[in-house]
Amino acid sequence: MDIETYRDYCLSKTGVTEGLPFGPDSLVLKLMGKIFSIASLDEVPLRVNLKCDPEMAIRLREEHPKYILPGYHMNKKHWNTKVLDGSLQKTLIFELVDHSYNLILLGLTKKLKEELDLL
Repeated sequence: MDIETYRDYCLSKTGVTEGLPFGPDSLVLKLMGKIFSIASLDEVPLRVNLKCDPEMAIRLREEHPKYILPGYHMNKKHWNTKVLDGSLQKTLIFELVDHSYNLILLGLTKKLKEELDLL
């Protein structure tokens, strides 16, 4: 999967913004100001960090040990790094993006959820 496809999918979700707060090589995608994905723009193949339920994170790492790793520079209990070299199915990647987005959504304050509903 290329960065354009990944980025477009993430940005198609309600309330998502992008930025480069950690420098030009790390695309950060946020839901209402909360990070749900970081893509390493200087990595070949593309690598992305996504938030994940801890039990699911362990299971995914066991099922895909070469392509789903503990989150690089992140809390390894709650984040996984995905290697997007074509080995993981596009549908799985999109499901994991949705999962990360939904985890952040669940943690939003009532006020932020109300603002999101207005978008």
